[in-house]
Amino acid sequence: MTTITAALVKELRDKTGAGMMDCKAALTENGGDMEVAIDWLRKKGLSKAAKKSGRIAAEGLVGVVSTATKGAVVEVNSETDFVARNPQFQDMVRDIAKLAPAAGGDVEKLLAATYPGKSATVEAYVKEMIATIGENMGVRRTATLEVGKGVVADYIHNKAGEGLGKIGVLVALESTGDAGKLVEFGRQVAMHIAAANPMVVNVEDLPKDVIDRERAIYVEQAKAEPRNAGKSDEILAKASEGRLRKEFFGQAVLVQQVYVLDGKASVGDAVKEAEKAIGAPVKITGFLRYALGEGLERKEENFAAEVAAAVQQS
Repeated sequence: MTTITAALVKELRDKTGAGMMDCKAALTENGGDMEVAIDWLRKKGLSKAAKKSGRIAAEGLVGVVSTATKGAVVEVNSETDFVARNPQFQDMVRDIAKLAPAAGGDVEKLLAATYPGKSATVEAYVKEMIATIGENMGVRRTATLEVGKGVVADYIHNKAGEGLGKIGVLVALESTGDAGKLVEFGRQVAMHIAAANPMVVNVEDLPKDVIDRERAIYVEQAKAEPRNAGKSDEILAKASEGRLRKEFFGQAVLVQQVYVLDGKASVGDAVKEAEKAIGAPVKITGFLRYALGEGLERKEENFAAEVAAAVQQS
């Protein structure tokens, strides 16, 4: 039997916003499986989480570079935000980002590349920096984005320096229209992506298992509503399908999201409107969004306990 610890209950509460007892019941009912427990809470209407969010806790910086039709993004982590503000660390992240396009999204290849102006590899130089600064750090991930004809536009949120910040976005726009206006519109779309955090560009890009999972949750929620008592499964399924398309697709699919720079039209409509100024059809072919520390957890620190322990040791 799986032991349901207080830390596990707290983790579920942080991810769903549900009450402690509800989180404990969800974990107990589902053998401690976090993902199944999240769905269990949602089916009972006890959680508003549409997807696993996770608490972002890692420090460091996201570096972004883009040149015409190709761009790359890289995340380099540090232990503290103090080091992330260190000019030496920032220069290192910027230099590593410049090498990222050639690595094609392969972290190992990026680490093996020769660091600019040095005879050492990126991996070796990072180790030198660890010794110099006195704090652990590492290249966590990287990815590239490319388009045939068009542009790859970028945007940095919570900017810490040129090409550096807490959230980095690249978006690829395919078009033969005015390059300058295409870049301008692309940067606006990248800003939207930073704020709205879509999963995919189009509905067709959503994995079938993801859609099926959301559909099942909407059906269970419909069954639990008193006003639906006695209604057939077929009717409930049709009603749930409407919610799936309006709510989930509207949240997860980029072209169906409400464009944050407008607040009314969808991103898809904004693309059509932008085509008039750009002078040619525009197609969003892909995007990358890196938020610093996604999926990572920093160990919790109890400052009072640390002080007490230090006093006892002295």
